[in-house]
Amino acid sequence: MILTGPEIEAAVHDGRLRIAPFTADQVNPNSYNVRLGPTLITYTDEVLDAHRPNPTRETIIGPGGHVLQPDELYLGHTLEEVGSDTFVPLLFGRSSVGRLGLFVEITAPIGDIGFHGQWTLMLTPTRPLRVYAGMKIGQIMFFVSTGPIDLYRGKYQAATGPQSSAYWRDVTKLRAVAS
Repeated sequence: MILTGPEIEAAVHDGRLRIAPFTADQVNPNSYNVRLGPTLITYTDEVLDAHRPNPTRETIIGPGGHVLQPDELYLGHTLEEVGSDTFVPLLFGRSSVGRLGLFVEITAPIGDIGFHGQWTLMLTPTRPLRVYAGMKIGQIMFFVSTGPIDLYRGKYQAATGPQSSAYWRDVTKLRAVAS
């Protein structure tokens, strides 16, 4: 089951769902609009390596916005911190942003129960596109789970700002176990 707009508001008010800052006018019939935070990061190496940390460059989106270029991956973040120990969140781009040719998530729209923090956005434009900090960029839907809940305790917990891939940490753990 998916939460309706009124149930999202009720869950925020009774603590089952955390959205900070919360603004009632961002509630949709069955989702909550999230806004683009001010920080973008891009990878600086031509070839990325899944087995090690990859260097990044940070850009702060100014008042005039920032032009995203095709063939580049931009890691952005939600302005809002979103999380729940009760519901399963899913993040999607807003259709109006998609109609401008911007992919907001590449392959990871599902959040874990127990994650609380700003969501990292994987922004990829099909053509040059100027974006602005604070613009409504995505929407999060919340689903009711069934069964015992094992809360998220992963490497991205309490994220603030965009997070580059930490896949290499998993590889490092596997190497340590194999040794």
